[in-house]
Amino acid sequence: MFRKILTSTALAAAVTLSVAPAAYAGKANDTLVWSTTREVAVADPYYNNTRELVIIGNTVWDGLLFRDLKSGEFVPLLATSYKWADNTTIDFELRDDVVFHDGSKFGPEDVVYTVNFVSNADNGVLTQANVKFLESAEQTGPNSVRIKLKEPFPAALAYFAQAIFMMPEGHYDSAPDGADGKKDYGAVKPVGTGPYMIQNVVAGDRIEMVRNEKYFKGGPKGQAGIGNLTFRTIKEMNTQIAELLTGGLDWIWDVPKDQAEKLGGMDNVTVTNAKTMRVSYIAFDVDGDSGDKAFTNKKVREAVAHAINRKSIVENLVGPASVVIDSACHPDQFGCTQDVKKWDYDPEKAKALLKEAGFGDGITTDIYAYRQREFTEAVIGDLANVGIKANLKFMQYRALRDLVWKGTTPLHHMTWGSNSIPDVSAITSHFFGGGRDDPAKDPKVIEALKVADTSVDPEVRKAKYKEALGIISSELYWLPMFTYAKYYAYTSDVDFTPTPDEIPRFYTAKWK
Repeated sequence: MFRKILTSTALAAAVTLSVAPAAYAGKANDTLVWSTTREVAVADPYYNNTRELVIIGNTVWDGLLFRDLKSGEFVPLLATSYKWADNTTIDFELRDDVVFHDGSKFGPEDVVYTVNFVSNADNGVLTQANVKFLESAEQTGPNSVRIKLKEPFPAALAYFAQAIFMMPEGHYDSAPDGADGKKDYGAVKPVGTGPYMIQNVVAGDRIEMVRNEKYFKGGPKGQAGIGNLTFRTIKEMNTQIAELLTGGLDWIWDVPKDQAEKLGGMDNVTVTNAKTMRVSYIAFDVDGDSGDKAFTNKKVREAVAHAINRKSIVENLVGPASVVIDSACHPDQFGCTQDVKKWDYDPEKAKALLKEAGFGDGITTDIYAYRQREFTEAVIGDLANVGIKANLKFMQYRALRDLVWKGTTPLHHMTWGSNSIPDVSAITSHFFGGGRDDPAKDPKVIEALKVADTSVDPEVRKAKYKEALGIISSELYWLPMFTYAKYYAYTSDVDFTPTPDEIPRFYTAKWK
């Protein structure tokens, strides 16, 4: 914890900004209110792939399994046991004491419905990498199911624990038609089995949750310790801090380093810096789809890589739990290796490379980003020092994601949290497996990842992932930047422990 004091001017501004919300937050009202800067329009983990819905997904819904962070093992959650029948078949025995938030009883028919629904590509689950390995499910007994995979996929257990949540049978049948004539599955009223249940959704503003008093006993999540949980969108960090200090919020994260250091000196606030499984990266338009052909030239990409002082960004902006990375994966994920070509900070070399590429007079381009503006501004400053003028286009995640899919961004600075899946398949295969997020569609990379994803031999998987990561780095399809470390700030009334997978376990929080 840091011991610096906010200036009296900053504190006065904080108190002035917001006091009204204090009426519903805090220990006295048994309501923990947390906030981020991002809007949440859809409260469904299959039709919203923001980090906020990863968190809410694990809070409101349950999967068949649960990842024990201490041991790293996958233990039963809605299941009571599981076993691999063969390389593409998993048998699950299920709990018989679980009810959905609408009062209906959980059973094998719900698992069959969920798996068969989300595995159908026509139903448009947003993050297809989370479900594309599923073939089908069938009921095999009063409380048992068999799930078939399309091909061997050793990482499947991680997805059943943290990305595949069970919905009641027929859940999406009532989906209305959207403006495009397709079913709007994200508009269906959320119903899960988790420790909290959603009471109210105000798109773009808040999601209000209440403790599930009927949550089953004896499971690894346990029953929630706080009665009410509310997520709020507050787009300005200064406003978040003000509300934290005046009682309108209980918990925030992504606090900039300098502000976190000031907050750490206050008696009523706890500040911690913790690592996450999120990484920062810069992706290049390597095929020129955006109309900006500069980054089709590898020397220009190399110039960008040598121009950016990633270590300085980590040390001065991100926090002590962050590290610079050289591979398109998180070091904690299975199959991730940093033994690839490295691009050291060398601005003079960057200038020389630009000249060799025919851009001795410099380049003007656009760089797109959606998160931690100060990180991207540091990148822009480094690029300017070598003759690359990058105009910042800063926007909401969903809008930027759509532009990336259309191929209209010459450079974009984004992040990926892998849905907290501790396996390279959740990041490298997502971005370089030939899908719409793949900037290169390199056939050698695609083939290596396919072998790595489906082999049941761990050593083969590691070797093939290394092959793919090596090509990505040497060709500079991405410039991996650093692992994220978050500064958390929360009221001292809350007993809360950050976890390294970037999924706050609000259901384990308690009032002191």
